[in-house]
Amino acid sequence: MLAIRLPSRIEARLNALAKSTGRTKSFYVRAALLEHLGDLEDLYLAEKRLEHIRAGRTRVIPLESILKRHGLAS
Repeated sequence: MLAIRLPSRIEARLNALAKSTGRTKSFYVRAALLEHLGDLEDLYLAEKRLEHIRAGRTRVIPLESILKRHGLAS
């Protein structure tokens, strides 16, 4: 169970969409979360990884080195 507060403008849009389509507001909120949750996870993981790189806790290997190692360099 999840309860969220939405700005009145967004809630009005969500209400109108639900009413005009015969679906529930929960249906559309769930659909939006599923559509964008992976992107948010990727974003925050990338930001965390960048913090580690900048702090020197994660080693960086240049792409050129990896390509050479696997015989893919031109």
